[in-house]
Amino acid sequence: MMDKKTILEKGLLEQYILGELSLEKRHQVEQILRADSKLRDVFDALERDLERLGMDNAISPPPAVKNNLLDKIKSSRSKTAQIDSQTNRTNFKFYFGIAASLAALLLVSSFWMYSELSKLKGEVQSIETENVNLNGTVEDLKGKLTQNTELYAAITHPDTKQYILEGNALMPEGKIISYVNRSTKSVVINTERLPKLDEAHDYQMWADVEGEMINMGVIDKTQPLIAMNYIDHSESLNVTIEPAGGNDHPTVERLVTNVILR
Repeated sequence: MMDKKTILEKGLLEQYILGELSLEKRHQVEQILRADSKLRDVFDALERDLERLGMDNAISPPPAVKNNLLDKIKSSRSKTAQIDSQTNRTNFKFYFGIAASLAALLLVSSFWMYSELSKLKGEVQSIETENVNLNGTVEDLKGKLTQNTELYAAITHPDTKQYILEGNALMPEGKIISYVNRSTKSVVINTERLPKLDEAHDYQMWADVEGEMINMGVIDKTQPLIAMNYIDHSESLNVTIEPAGGNDHPTVERLVTNVILR
């Protein structure tokens, strides 16, 4: 019998979003999502994370692709106008031609995005040869693409588990969604619901290992989705408010949220 625990532990939300579930399992997941608002929050956050990664990696097709297709649309409209416009059959062909051309534009745009990723290395080499001033920009784009690819892989991995860190009395409206994978040794967190701090303070994450708090890193204020340091044998995740730049040890009285790991 499918329940919330099964959905989270088996990564069924990720599979649902990616269209990898059978029709029967999709209906079961949808029923539970309608009935469980907290699970729906997890689903919405995951959907936004994956959508953000997809948009960050999107590549626009060359203007020539769009222009060629628009020319075909105009040609289709001209030819259709020459036929008796009073008949239903002629109208159907006219609008069908426009719809087909627009659909082709969307398909070609999508195909272009994926094909360009595979040719990125060669194009970077060409750009560097033509204009050395673009080197820094190209390297930044490559790094962002690699980072986003790694985040996407961590979130959608079948062994990844989701944990929600609810804010306590010090941060009642705050929340962090974490994605923990012990097999690949990765931790990714969504920080969109963390309240902003002043410039003198930062959020810092800690792993509890047999009673010892081990630093997992300072949470970057500028990134809504980031990877933290993975700590072996961690029993819980904990977040405190520390001086800007982080601290050597956690300020326990400023613990704002934590969660026990299964």
